[in-house]
Parts: sequence; structure tokens; C-alpha cells
Amino acid sequence: MENLTFNSPVLQLEGLVVSEQNLYPTFLFFLFIYVLIMVSNIGIIVLISVERNLHEPMYILFCNLPFNDVFGNSIIIPRLMMDILRPQSERYISYVDCVSQAFCYHMYLGASHTVLMIMAFDRYVAICNPLHYTTIMTPRMVAKLTAAAWGVAFVCVSVLLSLTIRLNHCGTLIVNPFCDNASLFKLACESPYVNNVFGLTYTAVLLGSSMLCIVITYAKIAAVCLTTKNKTLNSKALKTCSTHLTVYLIMWISGFIMIILHRFPNYTDYRKAAALLFHIGPGLLNPVIYALQSGEIRHVLLKILHSKKVMP
Repeated sequence: MENLTFNSPVLQLEGLVVSEQNLYPTFLFFLFIYVLIMVSNIGIIVLISVERNLHEPMYILFCNLPFNDVFGNSIIIPRLMMDILRPQSERYISYVDCVSQAFCYHMYLGASHTVLMIMAFDRYVAICNPLHYTTIMTPRMVAKLTAAAWGVAFVCVSVLLSLTIRLNHCGTLIVNPFCDNASLFKLACESPYVNNVFGLTYTAVLLGSSMLCIVITYAKIAAVCLTTKNKTLNSKALKTCSTHLTVYLIMWISGFIMIILHRFPNYTDYRKAAALLFHIGPGLLNPVIYALQSGEIRHVLLKILHSKKVMP
């Protein structure tokens, strides 16, 4: 049974429950996944940064996505790997570090949605209003969209965590692989009613607004594709929309399952799996689905590989 300590400065993370024979294979699996996520996402950022042909609004906005994946996975996976090698009774984390991890984790979640929303807006302008694309998507507009995506996430998460840290906590056990807002306010001695209401409202608004934005944007793109006979435009739009929607659906479904399962303690293992899927899935898929589906990025990669082959 969990010990009750009033406002303890140290908490205990349950982490992943792994049998002794699967300890090192599990550790190596997450190490491989983490290295793959870092190399692929940082590689895409560097490629777009150094290649002048890719200095376009679409690719500059896209850089927010791999940056967010690097940020989010660096907050979670290294700590998770360290805890895998520790006995469950020794998986301690300070309350301050736990709150910091929860803040960064929710920033990652929020930015995942807001970044996809500004990318959807960019695709809408490019396909539905191509003649005015360069006048609308100026460097200033790109900067405003990027600032808005991160600023909205920062403000909302700041309020979310502020409501949690005001509560006195009696519990010390985080029943999760990492710290998040729901796990923290479950430790409270007082009623977390306000936190539950604001958390669910924030989640509903975030998921609802991102879904509404995606649906409206791609409905208008689909309408343009149906009314035009430009096969090149339709093919490009279909490729862009399908890749965008695939990543969005994976992120939305896993996030929704994780939120729902937080309300059902008996399904802890399923919630942990959904939480890890939310992190690992997009981080692995985004470079492949977005970057390699882009003809321009694929062309640059092939050019680099070809130049290395002909070098003596």
C-alpha cells in the first residue's frame, strides 16, 4: 500500500514493469528507438536548415514538428531507460523535477496539435489560393504562426500545471512511466475537482479545435480537387493530405485513449502503452511520412547520397 506523506519533496515513479529476463532487451529496444528518433528528426532539421532550396514556408513550418519530437522524446525516453535498469523501489524523482517533466510533456502534447494546425493552414493556402501563396505566407506570417503554435501551448500548459502545484499532496507514487498532470493531481490531499474540469475542458478544446481545423481545411482542399482537372495538383494534394491525416489520426487516437484510461485505474498497462505510442509513433513516422514523401527533400537526399558515392 502507498505511503502517505504530506508534501513530500521526493516521489516514486512506478515506470514500466519489466521481468528480469526482459530487462536488457527492453532497454536496448528503447535505446534503438531513441537513437533512431534523434538521428532522423535532427537530420531533417539540419537538412532543411542548410539546403537553400528548402527555405520555403512549408518546410520551415514543418521543422517545428521534428523539433517537437526531439524535445518530447528527450524528456521521456532517457529517464524511462534509466528507470528500467533500477528496481521499482528505487525509482525516485524530486517533486520539482516531476513537475518540470509534466510541464514539458504537456508542452509536447499541446504543440503536437497546434503545429499540425498551422501546417494545415499552409497547405490550405498553397492548394486553394496558390496565386496569393507568396504574398500570404511571408517570413513574417511564418514567424507569427510558429509563435502562435508554441505560445498557445505554453499559456495553456502553464495554467494547467499552476492549478496542480497549488494543491497539497499526500501521495508519493506516480502510477505512470513518467510524470504528467493527471498523475500529479491524483496525489492531492484535497479535491482535484477544478483540475479535472479545467483539464478536461482544455483537452476538449485542444482536440476539438485541432480536429475542426483539420476537417475544415481538408474539406476545402478536397472541394478544390474535385472541381479542378489539374491532375498534378490533385496528386500533390492527395499525397500531402493523406500523410498529414495519417500522423494526425495516430496522435489523436492514442492521446484520446490515454486521457480516457486515466479515469480507469484498472487499465493502467493499456494507458502506459497508449502514452508511449503517442511519443514513439509520431517521432518515428514523421520523418518518413512527411519528409520522404516530399519530392524536394527526397531529391536533396538522393543528391547527397549520389555525391558521396562518386567521391574518391
